[in-house]
Amino acid sequence: MGHKGDGFSIDNTSINGSSNLLIEMAGLLYEGRPDGDLCTMARAPRAHPDVAAKADRFARFANDQYQDLTTLLAALSTRLRETGSSYVDFDGDVAEGLMNALLELGQYVAPEDR
Repeated sequence: MGHKGDGFSIDNTSINGSSNLLIEMAGLLYEGRPDGDLCTMARAPRAHPDVAAKADRFARFANDQYQDLTTLLAALSTRLRETGSSYVDFDGDVAEGLMNALLELGQYVAPEDR
């Protein structure tokens, strides 16, 4: 269900779905993580020392970027899930306030008196 107010639209189902998608992407990336053995193939004496040094530098950089990405996706998923939870709490508080106002301030009018 979407709610609109002040130009914003919120769909808690979409928030939860997006959160699940982000954590799933992080999991898939983790499962397909770089293979450390591939980099050993480019070490000396199998490869020229300059090539081996460049391959090692690239592998370390790629691994660092990979870890940053998977951590970022997991963190975004967690934050999005917290946002959805906070929205549900807030929406419940608003609904409870409206219900209390209706009960406290409402007046019964018989159908024949309308």
